[in-house]
Amino acid sequence: MNARLARLRRPLAALFAAAAAGLALPALRPGPPPSVAVLAAARDLRAGATLTASDLRRVRLPPEAVPSGALRSGAAGRVLAGPMRRGEPLTDARLVGDGLLRGFGPGTVATPVRIADAGAVRLVRPGDRIDVLAAPSPSPSLSPSLDAAPAVVSGGARLVISSVPVVAVPRRAASDDHDGALVVVATDRTQAVALAGAAAPLTLTITGH
Repeated sequence: MNARLARLRRPLAALFAAAAAGLALPALRPGPPPSVAVLAAARDLRAGATLTASDLRRVRLPPEAVPSGALRSGAAGRVLAGPMRRGEPLTDARLVGDGLLRGFGPGTVATPVRIADAGAVRLVRPGDRIDVLAAPSPSPSLSPSLDAAPAVVSGGARLVISSVPVVAVPRRAASDDHDGALVVVATDRTQAVALAGAAAPLTLTITGH
């Protein structure tokens, strides 16, 4: 009996050693790398879209790859200020709101402008620069106050503001086109006052950067 146990001792020892090594391996294996869950576009999205739950999905990114202002929740119902590609993380700067003015200088405001020609607004994208033109004022006293007198262009229309960046183009139904369409531009406060006092109808031209 003792001789039999002696013969089995070495194989059993090897078996127990292998089992112990197998149990120790998971403890020695490194855990998953740290990551952060953020919202990203589930498909290509257009500027002006009102976000729904199906437009977004959660992705996990390494902490160093998470962009500043990345959103983790609370985006449903918000309006996109610019187009997004599938898989692109969603940040506050992509939404209509305070994030629109991130990166602009102090004193910059987001100014909505109603353009009479809704078709012209459909040609505009966030990042474009535009001039806003107004119909001739009936008298000089109604001219908006600017640092310089508005330039006169063809047909008597006046240049209200020049080469301002578009930050958002809110989407609207085609049935509302008879009321024109809104475009949101980044202006200083003087330009915002000039737009508020400009005679309707307003139109735009797209300028170079």
